[in-house]
Amino acid sequence: MRKVFAVAAVATAALTTTALADGHSVTVGVSWSNFQEERWKTDEAAIKGALEAAGATYVSADAQSSSAKQLSDVESLIAQGVDALIILAQDAAAIGPAVQAAADEGIPVVGYDRLIEDPRAFYLTFDNVEVGRMQARAVLEAQPTGNYVMIKGSPTDPNADFLRGGQQEVLQAAIDAGDITIVAEAYTDGWLPANAQRNMEQILTAQDNQVDAVVASNDGTAGGAVAALTAQGMEGIPVSGQDGDHAALNRVAKGTQTVSVWKDARELGKSAGEIAVALAKDGMMKNVDGAIEWTSPGGTTMTAKFLAPVPVTAANLTAVVDAGWIDQDKLCQGVTNGPAPCN
Repeated sequence: MRKVFAVAAVATAALTTTALADGHSVTVGVSWSNFQEERWKTDEAAIKGALEAAGATYVSADAQSSSAKQLSDVESLIAQGVDALIILAQDAAAIGPAVQAAADEGIPVVGYDRLIEDPRAFYLTFDNVEVGRMQARAVLEAQPTGNYVMIKGSPTDPNADFLRGGQQEVLQAAIDAGDITIVAEAYTDGWLPANAQRNMEQILTAQDNQVDAVVASNDGTAGGAVAALTAQGMEGIPVSGQDGDHAALNRVAKGTQTVSVWKDARELGKSAGEIAVALAKDGMMKNVDGAIEWTSPGGTTMTAKFLAPVPVTAANLTAVVDAGWIDQDKLCQGVTNGPAPCN
């Protein structure tokens, strides 16, 4: 069994390398669930940047939306001699053997953005219940009455239900008052936009297009929903999302999406890289800067760190340009007389 040793700084020329006491430099393995989604490339760049700053090495694998492949990917990363793992779980229920395999080798695990309900995995994410609240608040403000559709995330991702819970908290009073009615809701297998579009098309058909607002749980599902609405000449009704995908922010500028809750993946990735290196050094999750004790919905006591999200609407689109998240030209492509800075 590999032991986690204290760190020793090893200087070579102009490079300071993070090293373990046995002399080898830290290697961090990242297991991606599906690297084809736009946002993970931003996360990866931030993780790489944090590891490079610490003198650590990055290796990765893409599970391509297969929970079985992800298990073999983690085994391969362990075999490569990684000192810490960052895992974006494809299926929270199926990832358990991977955490066990890492624990057997004394390798710390960071559950990245998606809950791995195991106290041996450090949980790093944004406050996803609050993301759900932000989505519902923005849509409710734009459309305080009428028929609502809930396009949820993947049924294998606990975040889907965290988001849905936050959405319900905000909408409940309007539901109780009879102001809004949730006429349909559907999970989106794999968070895939094509699946969200198909679900939305079926719902529109079943509801004879009598839909006034869509609470979609991320920007990919929002894109699918908007495509279905556009095909029926219904673009412009309130639709929510999250992640700050460039295409989604452009939709906000165009008025076909109401909000994208921005979770700055650069900060999340940077934190993940720093935490992975810290855990490779001493393995003490409680010593991670910003770590808290948190109880999961399943009652598991976890060590976690939550970052704060920001809802981006037409009222504050300038913020993502000012932060260097998106170029103004890309944000405003195809927009005429839009909100600032697209006016």
